Parts: sequence; structure tokens; C-alpha cells
Amino acid sequence: MKVYLDVIWALNLLFDTFLLYLTAIILKRQVKLWRLAAGGAIGSLVIILSITPIHAAAGHPAGKLVFSIMMVLTAFGYKRMRFFIKALMTFYVATFLLGGTLTGVHYFIQFDMDLATNVAMNQIKGFGDPVSWLFVLLGFPLAWHFSRRNIEQFEMTKIQYDSLAEVEVHFMEMNFNIKGLIDSGNQLYDPITKMPVMILSIAHCLDSIPNEIRKIAEDPDCVLTGDGQFSQHLENRMRIIPCKVVGQEHKLIIAFNPDEIKITTDEDIYMAEKSLISFTAQELSGDGSFQCIIHPKMLAGMAKSESKVMVS
Repeated sequence: MKVYLDVIWALNLLFDTFLLYLTAIILKRQVKLWRLAAGGAIGSLVIILSITPIHAAAGHPAGKLVFSIMMVLTAFGYKRMRFFIKALMTFYVATFLLGGTLTGVHYFIQFDMDLATNVAMNQIKGFGDPVSWLFVLLGFPLAWHFSRRNIEQFEMTKIQYDSLAEVEVHFMEMNFNIKGLIDSGNQLYDPITKMPVMILSIAHCLDSIPNEIRKIAEDPDCVLTGDGQFSQHLENRMRIIPCKVVGQEHKLIIAFNPDEIKITTDEDIYMAEKSLISFTAQELSGDGSFQCIIHPKMLAGMAKSESKVMVS
């Protein structure tokens, strides 16, 4: 049986280069294309060495480790040991991620192993199993694409998670213990008192919210049109805040003076005394990871911080 070594080598060169490119994306490092290609070429030498007397050493786990080290050094260089170890481990993660994706999809769609084997054996032309080769050629770009997208999504989730805080809000005998997103782009505040405004979603607990609060959350314009009847105590806490939203130049929202807002982050506990809250009946997070949007000013300036006491 003829084996076209140049085709197998070219395929491995392409795969190794893509793996190094995915590693660079994960590490957020700018790497020149020629360095990635050079690293891929070093990795593909294993195919060439497989027909030489040292094929056993090249295929040994220790030999593969040496090749992977050379690939990472060629692509990313060496600055310090921690830098290098991180790049090497990330390279292995990218390799296992793509390899596992291809293997999982292959076994998921495989319906008759014996039939596929019999058909493939009758059509071997020296390139190996043509069914497998076609699957790899089509599946690798797809697996690489989805792996990259998933990694980017994980990074966004981590960024969002790092911006989350525990929030306790007390307002008119109502207590909310929720997750809040610290949004640096939130610049909503009362133009008169300069108090920042927190947006709080009650979509998860509408049934337990008083009717007058729920009505304002669902339709804030009812306050301006006079359609609703509200208690004097609630009206005394009420503020009308002008704001701008995308697609609408001017809008008015209804905010209230809460009894207490307590924000707990990894660093401190903040008591945002001079702050306002605005209720909305809409979900603020599609996956339910947070229920309110925290104004960054609530964590600085007029906010009072209570340092956490660490107990060992």
C-alpha cells in the first residue's frame, strides 16, 4: 500500500499551526504568522521521523513532550519560566479541547462501524481511511471555530462574574437579597441631588410585590399620566429621573429612596446611604446571573465602606 507522506505531513503542519494560533488567542498574545508556521513545522516533524530509525523515540511521550516544548518556544519565545509554563499548558488545553471535540462528534454521528469500515477498506488509495480524512478536513475547522467561540464566551462570563456583587435592599418592609452587576457605563443619577440610581428587576418576584410598586415597574408613565393611585408614604419617597436610552432621546423613570442598600464585594462591604432605586418588571440578565445594575458611584465617594473582617 502506498502512503503519501507529504499529504499527511501537510495536514499535520496545518493542524499544529492552528493549535498554536488558538493558544495565542487564549493567551491574548500577538504572534507573527511565520512564528506560528515555524512552530507547526517543528510539530509536524514527528510524521517525517516516523519512517526513520528513531521513530520509537519520536513517538515516545517524552519525545512528544520535547517537540511540544520546541513548538511553544518557537511560537512564543522565552521571557521567564512562568510565562513559558503558562503557554505550554495552554497549548495542551487547546490540543485536548480540539481533539476531544473531534472524537466526541465522530462517535456521536457514527451509526455503523462495521459498514463504514468495509466501505472504507474498498476505497483506500494510500491516504488512509477516506471517510475519516473527509471528516477531519471538514470537522477540524468547525471544531476550531466553536472552540474559539466558547473560549471567548468563557472569558466574557469571567469578566461579568468578576463584576458581580451581593446586594441587600430594604424598602418599605420589602427585603431583596440579589446579585448585582457593577456597571461602569451606568451614569444614571438624580440631576438635583446627584444621587446615583440602581436599577432593580422584580421580574423574579412579581407575585410578592405590592400592587402599586408592580404597577410603576410595569408602566412608569402611569405616574405622569395620573392613572394610578399611590399612598402618600410612597409618593414622599418618589423621584422622577430623566434619562437617555438607545433609540429614544429622552425618557423619564421613577426612582425611590430606599431604607438601606448594602453591597458586598470581594474587597469590602458598602453601605450606599445616599442612593436611589428604580424598579423594573423586565429581566436585566438573559441567564438570570444578576437582578440589578449597580451604579459605580455607590462603591465610592458618598458610599461608606465597611472592611471585611477575615477570620482564620
